[in-house]
This record gives sequence, structure tokens and C-alpha cells, in this order.
Amino acid sequence: MKFLRALLVTVLACVLAVSTAYGVGYAVRDSDRAASTDGRSGTPAAQPTLPSQPIRPGPVLEPGDHGVDVRELQSRLFQLGWLPELTTGTYDAATVDAVRGFQGRQPFARTGTVDLRTWERLLDLTDEPTHDAMFNVLHPGPVLLDEGDSGDAVRDLQVRLVQIEWLFGDVTGTYDAATVEAVRGFQAKREIPVTGDLDQRTLDRLHTMTTTPTYDQKHNIEPEPGALDPRCLTGRVLCVDKSTNTMWWVVDGEAQEDYEVRFGSAELPTREGEFQVYLKSRDHVSSLYDTSMPFAMFFSRGQAVHYSPDFAAVGYEGASHGCVNVRDYDGMAALFDEVQVGDTVIVYWS
Repeated sequence: MKFLRALLVTVLACVLAVSTAYGVGYAVRDSDRAASTDGRSGTPAAQPTLPSQPIRPGPVLEPGDHGVDVRELQSRLFQLGWLPELTTGTYDAATVDAVRGFQGRQPFARTGTVDLRTWERLLDLTDEPTHDAMFNVLHPGPVLLDEGDSGDAVRDLQVRLVQIEWLFGDVTGTYDAATVEAVRGFQAKREIPVTGDLDQRTLDRLHTMTTTPTYDQKHNIEPEPGALDPRCLTGRVLCVDKSTNTMWWVVDGEAQEDYEVRFGSAELPTREGEFQVYLKSRDHVSSLYDTSMPFAMFFSRGQAVHYSPDFAAVGYEGASHGCVNVRDYDGMAALFDEVQVGDTVIVYWS
């Protein structure tokens, strides 16, 4: 019995020793883990790195990410003019392009991914966005013009509203009820706080979509096609003036109709010179860009005069891929039936 008792005591002592060692080890391990993490977030804390192992921080944000951090990124990029004001919370293609543009201006590698250096530079150059800014809770800005105002600034506003077909009739120079309704409609369409008053946000958006009004436009003076290129004065001609963003349909020297037009970008410019319509396609869809080109009249190696839904929607903010865009759908429908294959196209600067 004494032997058994002694053996039992020995076994219990061993078990107790092993348990104590395990507990101490567990505590030490937890202590080490806590020391290697940030107490607020539980994420690994920065560890000393040997000179032979330089720190290579991973992306702060990257394509495909979602959430409030992406909204903050987009809001900061808006402050610098790289993105529209409204955030999406999704790191999409537009955000990638904006990040690349910002990185190229620093200059950093244009990866489109926000690394630590890009993020820190953004923080240096921008203010911390408010909750409302990040979640598209927009507030009207200070009023620049409102109902009852009059003068040249009102004429400028009214011409711009006429250009994008929110206001019709003569320019009056008085901020009347019709102007209020036109501004309200424009604001609602562009997701701007709807007040009917002109604030800076509304004015900036109008400027991106319209051209600077001329004196004649502001005073209801009909343009005289006196600056037509001499090549437009004989036969049947689509006479396209890049200087005034205007296209005239001219028959035997008489201008029949005029249309507001826009052209290609600096990278894909609309060609200038004398051409002929070689193909007409009423419901054309571009095989290269997969975009709709209704009432297309081709005149130069894939460039055409055609109605542009994008031009109708965003105005002069955008550009074509080299074509002559028209935003008057009904006008283009009628013109398409009038123009024939073989008719002349003149594209020029007046």
C-alpha cells in the first residue's frame, strides 16, 4: 500500500507540473500575440525589419473593394477634380482611372491601386470628407441667382438652358417662372438639390455641358451663315464649322437648316477637308465601340455625321470618337431622309 500511495503521489505531481508548464506557455504565447498586434484593431503591428528585407506595404485600397473607405477615397478624388461629386462606394473602373490620373500627376507609378504613398499624398492634399459628402447627402450652395434677378448673367444662364433644351423661346434676361422651372428640371436630372435657384454646383455642371453664349445668342439675334466656307456654296453640302460647333445643310448656296454639333477628342479628332457621303445607315451600331449611331452618314474612313444620345444627355462635356455628333433627334431624322449618297461634306475652321 505504501508503494501504491507513493506511486500515486508521484503521478499527481507530474500531472500538476505538466499543467503548470502548459499554462505558462499559453500565457506567454498570448502575451507575445498581444504585443505583435494593434490593441484597437487586432491587426498585426509593424515589426522591425532588417535592412536586407525592405518594407513593401500592400495596397490600402484596390479595384473591387467596397465600403466607406472607398467612399472616402472617391470624395477626396472629387476634391481634386478627378471624379464626380457623387460617390458609389465601389472601387470601379472610373475610380481606377481617377487614381491613375492622380498618381501620374505626382508622379507615382500609375497602377490604379491605392498604395500607402498614394493614400498619404491624398490625405495631404485634401480635407477630411464629411459624412454627408461621402453618402451623397447634398445641400444647396449659396444662391448666385434666383427668381426676380435680371441682367447679363441671367441671359447667360438662359442661353445655356436653351442649348440643352431645358428652356424654350426667347432669352429675356429676367429670372422668371419659366427659368425657375428649367433650373429645377436640370437640377433634378443631375441629382443636384432641387431649388430652382442657381448655385455654384448647378452653374459648374451647366458649364461642362454647354458652350459660352455669344452676344447674338443672349440677345435673340439669329445667326447669319455669312461665314460659310466657299466650298459650301455649290451643290448639296453638309457644311461643318468647327469654330462655332455648327453644321448647316446648304443647297445651292442657301442654308436650309443648322444644327449644334460636337467633334472628336484630341486623341481621335474629326478630320477636316472636303469629303462625300459614301454610306448611309439609319440604325447603325458601331462594331468598334459598340455604341448606337442613329442616322449615320459616313464621309471619311468610318467617321460619320450622326445623332448622338450621349451628346443629347451630357452636351459638350464629352466627345465623339471622331464623328460629327448631332443632338437634335428629330432634325437628324429629317436630314437623313434629305441627304443622298454622293452629297458633299465640308469640315473646316472659320
